[in-house]
Amino acid sequence: MEALGNDFIVIEGSAPDPGQVQAWCDRRRGIGADGVLVVSGPGRSGAAARMSLWNSDGSFAESCGNGLRCVARYVFDRGWAEGRAFTVETSTGLSEVEVMADGSVRAGLGTYRIGSSVTAFGHSFVSASVGNPHAVTFMDSPAGIDRVDLGEIGRLMQDHPAFPEGVNVEFAAPLEQGVFRVRVWERGAGETRACGTGAVAVAAVAHAQGRAGPAVEICYPGGSLGVEVAGDTAWIRGPAVSVFAGTIPA
Repeated sequence: MEALGNDFIVIEGSAPDPGQVQAWCDRRRGIGADGVLVVSGPGRSGAAARMSLWNSDGSFAESCGNGLRCVARYVFDRGWAEGRAFTVETSTGLSEVEVMADGSVRAGLGTYRIGSSVTAFGHSFVSASVGNPHAVTFMDSPAGIDRVDLGEIGRLMQDHPAFPEGVNVEFAAPLEQGVFRVRVWERGAGETRACGTGAVAVAAVAHAQGRAGPAVEICYPGGSLGVEVAGDTAWIRGPAVSVFAGTIPA
């Protein structure tokens, strides 16, 4: 499945081991993906299903907005939920989702927190948590984003003392009022075409700094994602698509 080009291998049942994840996500010798999503029956939460996510390097990921939308679409398409609106259990709690009539998915990512400013590698970042850690910086123009060596900065940021558990890194620039172009480097996956929690981090920091109102559009290389900021919570809305299905050899 893919959501704005952020692609996932979706399986049902028990969790894979890190070696399996790395092999499956290898884009030359495996299926190829940014991560592996496991969909299983929920605990005692009353949710329609539970999701877990592993990054392409085999590490566990706490939260993933694009992955959540894919799981919501997966659950809905198989008739596991009653109606279009339901909840999905994640490692950070229950998330409300709704599959819209046009096939897009609206998903609540819960509470976000904005932290302190961090200066590193010639840029001023603002830390933010959306169930996972982010570092957001704004540039004056989209052209500046193209010149950034995001891969190098993303890798270096993983060892920064302000982020002991690593960090997702976002570079953003305004296109027009309430619309930002963003490139993202995801911890455990590298640069990806989109990131749901990263979109919330950018929108939340932009709103807090007076750069945008509560409704923000994030334009990634993979497409556009809508973000709604309400108090200290946020929702995202965008596509989630099944690409193909098959069997993975044991």
